[in-house]
Amino acid sequence: MLEFASPTSHIQAFRDGSIGWLILNRPARRNALNAEMWEAIPPLMKSLDESPDVRVIVIRGAGPDAFAAGADISEFGETRSNAEAARDYEALNRAALAAIRAAGKPVMAMIQGFCIGGGLAIALACDLRVADASAQLALPPSRLGLAYPLDGLRDLVATVGPAHAKELLFTAKRLKAHEALRIGLINHEFADIEPETRELCRSIAEGAPLSIAHAKRAVDLVAGRPGAGDEALVNELADRCFDSADYAEGRTAFAEKRKPAFRGQ
Repeated sequence: MLEFASPTSHIQAFRDGSIGWLILNRPARRNALNAEMWEAIPPLMKSLDESPDVRVIVIRGAGPDAFAAGADISEFGETRSNAEAARDYEALNRAALAAIRAAGKPVMAMIQGFCIGGGLAIALACDLRVADASAQLALPPSRLGLAYPLDGLRDLVATVGPAHAKELLFTAKRLKAHEALRIGLINHEFADIEPETRELCRSIAEGAPLSIAHAKRAVDLVAGRPGAGDEALVNELADRCFDSADYAEGRTAFAEKRKPAFRGQ
């Protein structure tokens, strides 16, 4: 296991095999996100994404009680005291969420317990979301008098569609895992979440990294997600696939009736 240096003890990052883990590590506050945690996410995501042995990045909360119970409201009197201060604080959020979306590798949120507000925004910035029966997911801006950021709305609508997005925002209802699964907010409800998450990661890691990188950007572009790039970028990623050694390996392995060994080259 390889650990990456973090600017705060409240965020941890390490590699375990082909999985890169980003841990929201503030369990005494249900992993509520403070300013230093938001600031730490971009450099740590960059380190995980650039690690050549990482094929999938998983974001989770420390402990079973919470993925993240939202932004730390105790900071709001200082960080969101007025519109100008709120814009500065939102810049930290935007940079963190943009870094999650920008990863070239698949990013998965592994959700246990509370996943509220800013916690759900992080999960929505990921490519995939899995949860267990303890999960509670909600967006509470209407209960706090806040306006939800536009990029976050794009993530939300791309994931669940406009009708479900409006209901979540209008009501601030807390969804259990089976309800979140029904509307597409999560991909899977797992009974034994860490082993099953690892198995899903293993399945992804067996695929061709360049093909997966293309699929990620192409789907995000079609879905209108922020940071997806344009058609030129998607076409460039497609060309890289067809010019790659992995494409030759895939054809050869198919002809030889064996499992391909992809290297991302």
